Amino acid sequence: MNFELTDDQQMIQSAAREFAQNEIAPVAAQFDESGEFPVKTIQQAGELGFMGIEIPEAYGGSGLDSLSFTLVIEEISAACAAHGTIVSVNNTLYGVPLLTYGTEEQKTTFLTPVASGECNGAYALTEPQSGSDAAAMRSRALLSDDGSHYVINAKKSWITSGPVARYIILFAKTDPEATGSRGISAFIIDTNAKGFHRGKTEPKLGIRASATCEIELTDYECPVEQRLGAEGEGFRIAMNVLDSGRIGIAAQALGIAQAAYDAALIYSRERHAFGAPIGSFQTIQNKIADMKVRIDAARLLVYRAAWHKMESKRTGAKYTLNGSIAKLFASETAMFVANEALQIHGGMGYSKELPLERYFRDAKITEIYEGTSEIQRMVIGRTETGLR
Repeated sequence: MNFELTDDQQMIQSAAREFAQNEIAPVAAQFDESGEFPVKTIQQAGELGFMGIEIPEAYGGSGLDSLSFTLVIEEISAACAAHGTIVSVNNTLYGVPLLTYGTEEQKTTFLTPVASGECNGAYALTEPQSGSDAAAMRSRALLSDDGSHYVINAKKSWITSGPVARYIILFAKTDPEATGSRGISAFIIDTNAKGFHRGKTEPKLGIRASATCEIELTDYECPVEQRLGAEGEGFRIAMNVLDSGRIGIAAQALGIAQAAYDAALIYSRERHAFGAPIGSFQTIQNKIADMKVRIDAARLLVYRAAWHKMESKRTGAKYTLNGSIAKLFASETAMFVANEALQIHGGMGYSKELPLERYFRDAKITEIYEGTSEIQRMVIGRTETGLR
């Protein structure tokens, strides 16, 4: 078993770290405070090839592997988790379904500009009344009498990059009579088309620079050519895409945890109390040890999930279980480490003068979106027992 990164992976990791620390870290607090979308730095990410890491060069991407994607998200999220969210969604929730299920024409038209960083993509599954129970959606897409287009009426919530996205992968029922997850189809939505409306931008606790909003489609006419995959295949597409997205969120959580740990380690050496560095006290050393062990374990699980994703392209094997394990452990590690790091900093950790309170706020969302910790435990438990 080889734990060494390849030369190409080390190179992309170094490039991502340099970009994150030199360009993102200096402005992270500013964008967290304002809640504005970081247009300039996201454009720079696109120029560096980070908005379509696993997308082939033929479609505007960098043509790299899944572990390279994970390394980039980890490094960017260590500087600013909001940037990590934007880059991850563009790559996984938007890029993966188009690359996997899109026609050649769809890839050329709708994937290339997003993967190259020319514009942003988004993913619309959640609705106001259906979060974890995604199959209970009320959005409808009815085929026109002449069969040329679908008329879509839908309301979606918590759409990451919704306020700025040019294209969105949206899920709606094409067979209203079908029960459960059946009868759902996927569509590529052009937000410039008539009938598309953006709602309020959410005032979030964390990842504030990652713009999130409600969207509404009213009698939106979507050409049949913009249906993604076969009719009725939407729920399967949505769940398969989340497998990939969860690895991205696990990498984001890992980056947050590492940043919080690094800050705590430095502070424990520099802060003196009772005539000695606080890092020399057993209580602080125990905290450092617990944080270090969890981060190392999380990193191995996240990288393993990325490896299984790479293998799936060769073997066709699913990597759902490994993605859920990585997402569950890494997100809970991020929350644990952020909390311990803040505690080590004492009152200064509670102040906005330091980034600890931002790490703490940003860490929480990793336990919630793209499948809560409760959902991950359900996926893992069902997979292990074979029972539903």
